[in-house]
Amino acid sequence: MGVQVYGCNHVVIEVDDVDKASIFYQDVFNLEKLDEGEGDAFFKLGEHQFLAMFKVDELRPDRMRHFGLIVRDAEQLSEVREKLTTKYGIELIPGFRCDFRDPFGNRIQVVDLHDESLVWLLPYAEIQKLGIAFTASSANESSTG
Repeated sequence: MGVQVYGCNHVVIEVDDVDKASIFYQDVFNLEKLDEGEGDAFFKLGEHQFLAMFKVDELRPDRMRHFGLIVRDAEQLSEVREKLTTKYGIELIPGFRCDFRDPFGNRIQVVDLHDESLVWLLPYAEIQKLGIAFTASSANESSTG
């Protein structure tokens, strides 16, 4: 029997100022800071995942490596874009709806539920709580939109 992966447990980013990074991620994404976990600071990402931050002396931004966060809808996606560009002066990466580099050089991609295949989200309790109706047409729209 082969290995079965059930999802992603955590994402790690490097920052040069943990306090500043904590404030940024709590402000932009309303993340809940956890009391225990891996890293110098860690935050809840949905029900089963977390974001860990490690302090480093030298930041080395990557060209393509990134992670993606899912928000509920286009309205929340717009809220994130607005806060990034107006409050933080962050330029979005062209060609994407909401790709950017945080103030520490980490590349982040933010999508809404309609950007991703809805089928793989079915087991997530937080998605089920939203009361989203999963139909063949909405799945087809999400894969093409």
